[in-house]
Amino acid sequence: MAAYLNRLHHISLRVSNVDKVAHELVSRFQFRVFAARLTDRAKQLAVRRGSAVFVVNERARGAPQRLTGHESRVWSPVAGKHHQHFRNLYGAHAHYPVDTVSNVCFEVSDVESSSRALRDRGCEFLLPPTEVYDDSGTVTYSIVRSVVGNVCHTLVDTSRYRGVFLPGFCPVGTEDSDSDRSCPITHFDHITYACTRRSSADITRWYEKNFGFQRFFISRNEDVEDGYVLNHNGIGLRLTAMQYWKCSASGVKLHRDQKETDCKFVMAESLPEQGSNQVDTFLDEHRGAGIQHIGLYTEDIVATARTLSRAGVRFFSPPPTYYTESNENERSCCVCVQVGKQQEIREAGHDPHMLSPYGILLDTDVHAHNSPSQRYLLQVFTKPIFEEDTFFLELIERRGATGFGEGNIRALWRSVQAYMNEEQECGQSDCKNTQSGQHS
Repeated sequence: MAAYLNRLHHISLRVSNVDKVAHELVSRFQFRVFAARLTDRAKQLAVRRGSAVFVVNERARGAPQRLTGHESRVWSPVAGKHHQHFRNLYGAHAHYPVDTVSNVCFEVSDVESSSRALRDRGCEFLLPPTEVYDDSGTVTYSIVRSVVGNVCHTLVDTSRYRGVFLPGFCPVGTEDSDSDRSCPITHFDHITYACTRRSSADITRWYEKNFGFQRFFISRNEDVEDGYVLNHNGIGLRLTAMQYWKCSASGVKLHRDQKETDCKFVMAESLPEQGSNQVDTFLDEHRGAGIQHIGLYTEDIVATARTLSRAGVRFFSPPPTYYTESNENERSCCVCVQVGKQQEIREAGHDPHMLSPYGILLDTDVHAHNSPSQRYLLQVFTKPIFEEDTFFLELIERRGATGFGEGNIRALWRSVQAYMNEEQECGQSDCKNTQSGQHS
């Protein structure tokens, strides 16, 4: 049997400058630091918005180190079990050369049996089932390496723990409400991997076999093996999506408010026929496959984008014609070729002038049986938040639509590609200026 997942517990970022990234999430993206683990060898900050929790970990610059002294006393394993504890607990231990999203942690009911099942299926464990504790109780966890790049999955059982987060973490600040209507982000909507070419099918099978995920079809005409393919007019992209079976059956109950939600996994790989693109850029900058972006669900994307923009968040913007022109005829042929969406936006009850300042895109579900205005989504991508052009965030508001904005792919593709080209030109210009300064 596959590992039985209860919910998505948190997502770990592994960065060289914890304070900088945590400050970015708090001051610009309106997350709140609620727990911290600070020692002479490690720094881990837990930030939250709604039920979306990031743990920002200090990225080791060398080989992993064992914890000693005071830390080894705090992190005493249960009698009869002697495990080595490294610098950042609950996440991957391996050194990685750039900032990265390293771990997606799942709550499970039984770490021992889930780990045994995964081990029997051939999964590689970075840490076997281990118990850690403090005055608030005990937590059991293990860490399994995924089939995608440097991404690992921590399996954790917190049923015997009553602390603010996890053993070793101390509360930070007060338990403020997350009900701020100017930024109503509630949970993680989806996680998107940038994958090497021709790897999506193997990745999908791995999650189906080991974690009980089921295929989520982005398009009604999507091929089971090939996924959702866009391969023309300069766009070469394959998307394959999955969801945990429990999500589709009954919804995964969140820890804080027991709302039912559905966090999907999406695989994105480039196709060689259209040349190099932003997926390839991620693979180069990240030094391999990994998590490219995470979707944050918001109940009001205009209010959220306005708040984040005022705080300094930068968004990708589509071509201006997206809001000023309509192109309904082309949409019937292929959802990806439409760029102008003025009429579609108005039919959904929105004002293009309200969306355009923040680059917010709208996409209706063309396969819906109801009227288009009843099933659509709104989305916008932020620019990368790490030093490298790798990881970014997405805001998404769903009004009945379950996909990922297939009709916006061309506009998104153009805006991201324009940014990448601009960054590349700036880099070349800086290089020339440096060389010129050296010769002068």
